[in-house]
Amino acid sequence: MSAGAGEGAYSFSLTTFSPSGKLVQIEHALAAVGQGTTSLGIKATNAVVIATEKRAPSPLVDDAALEKVALVCPTIGIVYSGMSPDFRVLLAKARKMAQSYWKIYGEYPLTKTLVQEIATIMQTATQSGGVRPYGVSLLVAGFDKATGPALFQVDPSGTYFMWKASAMGRNMTNAKTFLEKRYSNDISLEDAIHTAILTLKEGFEGQLTEKTLEIGIIGQATKSQVGAAEEQQPVFRRLSEQELKD
Repeated sequence: MSAGAGEGAYSFSLTTFSPSGKLVQIEHALAAVGQGTTSLGIKATNAVVIATEKRAPSPLVDDAALEKVALVCPTIGIVYSGMSPDFRVLLAKARKMAQSYWKIYGEYPLTKTLVQEIATIMQTATQSGGVRPYGVSLLVAGFDKATGPALFQVDPSGTYFMWKASAMGRNMTNAKTFLEKRYSNDISLEDAIHTAILTLKEGFEGQLTEKTLEIGIIGQATKSQVGAAEEQQPVFRRLSEQELKD
């Protein structure tokens, strides 16, 4: 009995505030994010770019299977810094939410709507006994009729903000400083991609190549047949290695 009571008290203490008003587990989760590879996002005039470093944990790992920039639905993409298993779980939940929304309304959710749902899941983990917070931060890039191109960051606490440009992970401070110097409100998609590469290159150990870089963009439209008329639909996609090399 005493052992069980002790475990319950310990689990409860992890989800309560310290006397200084902090949730220590959130700080630990943010530390896990800070140890992850650098990821960043930039909102251009009519597009959004998200990018990250891609490092294999061993030379024997087949890096073709590594994926850090991922598709949630045709109008939303996501990248992370932190623990990849936690990201995998959140990505699966986000995809399920997007598909459920589409089945009900016949369209994919607004970027902010999906971000709010993800943030709620992450926040719930901060006040449940015996459950640790997610050790991951997310950058969500989307394009919808309400806000156009949009970039959101979601942290382990469930806090989310809309950004013009942001960075997270191991080299976050230097990357944000670099972005502040180079970002402008009228930045084009091509310039945003170029800036993303330069920002990652600043803090990258070794040579940054198409093999060690992942970039996703949304804002380039494709034509789809809607009734008798053609409608421009923004589609999220990852740049191929050849495009990155060029």
